[in-house]
Amino acid sequence: MDVTTMLDATELSVGYPGRVVGSGLSLSLQGGEVLALLGPNGCGKTTLLKTLLGLLPALGGSVQLQGRALAAWPLAERARVLAYVPQGQASTFGFTALEMVLMGRTAHLGLIARPGAKDRAIAQTSLERLGIAHLADRSVHRISGGERQLVLIARALAQQPQAVLLDEPTASLDFGNQGLVMRAIRTLAGEGLAVLFTTHDPNQALRCADRALLMREGRVLGDGAVQRVIEAEALRTLYDAGVHQVNDAAGGPPVFLPEFKA
Repeated sequence: MDVTTMLDATELSVGYPGRVVGSGLSLSLQGGEVLALLGPNGCGKTTLLKTLLGLLPALGGSVQLQGRALAAWPLAERARVLAYVPQGQASTFGFTALEMVLMGRTAHLGLIARPGAKDRAIAQTSLERLGIAHLADRSVHRISGGERQLVLIARALAQQPQAVLLDEPTASLDFGNQGLVMRAIRTLAGEGLAVLFTTHDPNQALRCADRALLMREGRVLGDGAVQRVIEAEALRTLYDAGVHQVNDAAGGPPVFLPEFKA
């Protein structure tokens, strides 16, 4: 296996006891690369993501992290390499952004250890890397949805991982906040991290990712460079819907819209 390969799944079957959600799933994720996992609701994206993270056991096939079986990694050791950013949600408690990010240091602390000066410095640096250091002392209840999602990404960075997996990181965010999160994803890849994110939006995938994997009904329909994989006919098959393509006169990526009749 190439030493730069962070995650490698081969002929993976995913799901729950007595229920297979997806099968024959293979993918690889390299350092410094962004991979978008694209597909309709219920196609198995989140189940696959949780299996790659080790939150669900594989029903078949294999998952390797840095060339080593995922199941062979102790949980704390795995958390120092592989970080997870769930869909954004408001915290029940009024933590500050810095306190939330400090939670990412758990993987590096003992069971009863408290974060020290080094941990606080790493958390502060994680906020700075995403341009949100000014939010450090602000309650997560008093920031925008996009800023809160960036705080969750900063929490993942505080783990000092080498790969980050994000589940629909722009779900329920407005247009401007979606841009904040997409820029953050490119920042992570630019720093050499491997990044995988799930999305419903082919335009986000086309502009933010290097590669895309298309899933429908638990199977892979396409995998490769976004410019090759994300095209109108593939999207029609993926979503079983009409797709309207708007080309950029300046030669940039096209925009894909669902077809509808007024």
